[in-house]
Amino acid sequence: MTAIPRKYITDARNQKQAVIVDLATFNRMESIIEDHGLGKFMEEAEDDPVLSVHEARKFYKSLIKD
Repeated sequence: MTAIPRKYITDARNQKQAVIVDLATFNRMESIIEDHGLGKFMEEAEDDPVLSVHEARKFYKSLIKD
């Protein structure tokens, strides 16, 4: 795994309080987290029934409320 370049914000006693990462690193981290979440969601949905296009449209219309 690649080391994450970071800087720390410290308090008056030199205790680490926060981390600063560059924007490119943050975007990469965010993408990895989102991909992981999507993968988990897809695993959980594997056993869900598959709808035909007609069934999906009918179901979607049932969700729409005026």
